[in-house]
Amino acid sequence: MRASSSSLPPAPLPGPGERARSDWATLGLLLPYLWRYRARVAAALLFLVGAKLANVGVPLLLKELVDHLDIRAGSAAALLVVPGGLIVAYGALRLSTTLFTELRELVFAKATEGTTRSISLQVFAHLHALSLRYHLERQTGGMTRDIERGTRAVQSLVSYSIYSILPTLFEVVLVLTLLGLKFDAWFAGITLAALLAYIAFTVAVTEWRTQFRRAVNELESSAHTRAVDSLLNYETVKYFGNEDFEARRYDEQLQALRRVRLKSQSTLSMLNSGQQLIIACALVAILWRATQGVVDGRMTLGDLVMVNAFMIQLYVPLNFLGVIYREIKQSLTDLSKMFALLERQREVADAPGAAALRVAQGSVRFERVSFGYEPSRPILHALGFEIPAGKTVAVVGASGAGKSTLARLLYRFYDVDAGSGGIAIDGQDIREVTQASLRRAIGIVPQDTVLFNDTIEYNIAYGRPGATRAEVEAAARAAHIHDFIAATPRGYDTVVGERGLKLSGGEKQRVAIARTLLKDPPILIFDEATSALDSANERAIQAELASAAQGKTTLVIAHRLSTVVDAHEILVLDHGRIVERGTHAELLSLAGRYARMWGMQQSQGESMHVADAK
Repeated sequence: MRASSSSLPPAPLPGPGERARSDWATLGLLLPYLWRYRARVAAALLFLVGAKLANVGVPLLLKELVDHLDIRAGSAAALLVVPGGLIVAYGALRLSTTLFTELRELVFAKATEGTTRSISLQVFAHLHALSLRYHLERQTGGMTRDIERGTRAVQSLVSYSIYSILPTLFEVVLVLTLLGLKFDAWFAGITLAALLAYIAFTVAVTEWRTQFRRAVNELESSAHTRAVDSLLNYETVKYFGNEDFEARRYDEQLQALRRVRLKSQSTLSMLNSGQQLIIACALVAILWRATQGVVDGRMTLGDLVMVNAFMIQLYVPLNFLGVIYREIKQSLTDLSKMFALLERQREVADAPGAAALRVAQGSVRFERVSFGYEPSRPILHALGFEIPAGKTVAVVGASGAGKSTLARLLYRFYDVDAGSGGIAIDGQDIREVTQASLRRAIGIVPQDTVLFNDTIEYNIAYGRPGATRAEVEAAARAAHIHDFIAATPRGYDTVVGERGLKLSGGEKQRVAIARTLLKDPPILIFDEATSALDSANERAIQAELASAAQGKTTLVIAHRLSTVVDAHEILVLDHGRIVERGTHAELLSLAGRYARMWGMQQSQGESMHVADAK
């Protein structure tokens, strides 16, 4: 039955932001949520006491009935005692036990569900508040499993503690007290010794088995992460014909999971067998003592029946103590993991007392901005420029020059490096205003559009929740996607699939454009907004984007220079530095980097775009 711990996968170390936490500390974090329902907790405990008093009363009633059955057959007393006393009193006590138990669960259900809802909602909101860096590094499958298990753990902890542990402990105290008062100390001593041995054995073996349970959970999370990652990248798997490779990788996880589960099951069988041995020995000793008391005349047959009933009632719930203890330990572990998510610090947080952003004109200023995703790899170097209110500034440059980083900093997905300058809107440092108000003032058409697995209407209306169908359709027409939507069988109720994969790249981008047009913010960011469109649609949508940008402060990030020739100023970025700046004509006259990029794109067929743009 012994299993070498070396054959198990190593237990993972706490992740960033996680720390080891004791079970009592985890319970301490849970208690404030339950404290909101303290009246219901108190009522549930009262019903618990009532249920157990009724339950303990059953053996006492059986004793009295057995002791009073020493009567002649056919007498009036027999008719009164047996049918009346046994059926009515026994039934009433049994009904009381069930009634109090159901009332306890009914009263406490709202506390359980309310606590689960509060914690789940808080974790969900906190995950959305965490920085982009965390979401780029997370493993979605494993994280969702942690949240799912943590949510179940709340219900399990409450259920096992209020519905199993506390009732059993209360009943044990009652039984031991009755045995000690009504009989000699041996009955209480044997029962108590058996209970202590049972609990000690259960705790020791369950603690040893925890390693297998922990390994099962970690391998489940790992297998789930691998499966989700593979399915999310379904097209890539198909492109390279790696279905068998993915199946083999997944099967490796399943094989390891199977081995650990078998070890967990074998040790569970050992635990159950040991528990039954302790219970059997205790029952034999108790019944021997009771039988001897009847023979010696110190006890009645009713006493023997009562002691036997007490032992059965007491040890039946104890049969599940190992399972309950294991589940409580595992629930505490799962809950601790979910609380660890809540304890992750926000990399980007609102300053204390931050005010809402007030946009009067909408001018944007980058002043000596330096930034790097990693300290050892700076991206921007003391960058400075201004987007005047109602004007359009374009940023061009090679891939990796830091263009999209500007959008992320303006949205405040990251903060600029400490010691460098800052970003201001209408003179207000964006670090001093609330993130919610900042993002309400900005709209973006990103380079990589990801849609929700919902309808087209939902995805467009996401730009302004609560928008009417007419407003959604108007935005779709402006983005030149209304005709496509109307031609589909379900129209605006068409579901776009996971990450919008049922739509082409161009269709997804037009939905993103419609979404931003519907939002209608004072500041716009177009990050390669038409990169996935064909030439005809690009020219049509460019006109719509130019119209939408009228009077708005606009930052355009582009690779195709033909899309930015009308910008009020063009910045040429290279390795995080502005190497050239000016209008299209001024940059061409410099015959520098921009002019070379322009010539290169013209040679690749961009001249037609230039003619149309002009």
